[in-house]
Amino acid sequence: MALLEYADRITADASSSARADIDRLREKGLSDEEILQAAAIAGCTNYMNRIAHTLGVELESSAKK
Repeated sequence: MALLEYADRITADASSSARADIDRLREKGLSDEEILQAAAIAGCTNYMNRIAHTLGVELESSAKK
């Protein structure tokens, strides 16, 4: 749950992330590598979503009509 909360926080406002957030994840048992991977995945997803939204990209419906 702590990792999801961290991803949500950096998605909403990356600059609000503080050392205390990282320390909390370490206390929950996550390694530095796992924290880095989570931040990278969240950051990349956020980046791609922002580009798609900026360009007005719409998902194709997978349902057959």
